[in-house]
Amino acid sequence: MAHIDLDDGIPGLPSLLRFRPETAGPLSMLAETLLRGPGPLERGERELIGAYVSELNGCRYCASTHGACAAVQLPGGATLVERVHADPSTAPVSDRLRALLAIAAAVRRGGREVGAEHVAAARAAGATDVEIHDTVLIAAAFCMYNRYVDGLATAVPSDQSFYARAAERLTAEGYFPR
Repeated sequence: MAHIDLDDGIPGLPSLLRFRPETAGPLSMLAETLLRGPGPLERGERELIGAYVSELNGCRYCASTHGACAAVQLPGGATLVERVHADPSTAPVSDRLRALLAIAAAVRRGGREVGAEHVAAARAAGATDVEIHDTVLIAAAFCMYNRYVDGLATAVPSDQSFYARAAERLTAEGYFPR
């Protein structure tokens, strides 16, 4: 049961976007820009970063939704997402993405947790400054989204088919509310 009067038939972030339409536009635009806008990271990689941060934060709704989005856009699908969530150091991802995931994990702990060694490792693995920037921003934004969704105790579906349907819609249509 949500902490405020939300439509519990609408789970997660969409219920909050409907509750406060004034904030829905900017929040949706941020997600659209970060996850689908132009940039050097593949859309699936961006979704994976968001899903990983959400997993670390224990945000079931966001980890499941964005994990499903990553799974439909990356080779390896759901198995890859599960392996990254379990241990990115052994997951079958590029050294570049592994270094970016380490940066994302550091951001999740706190902005000042990102050290020169993280950035140096990412650069050594081939990451550009724009990829490092975008990773930090995606991780920081997902910390906010996770706390928003969980802080108001939005509904979290247990049926995994919900997340598969959400991933189909989000990857096809984007993050603007309908």
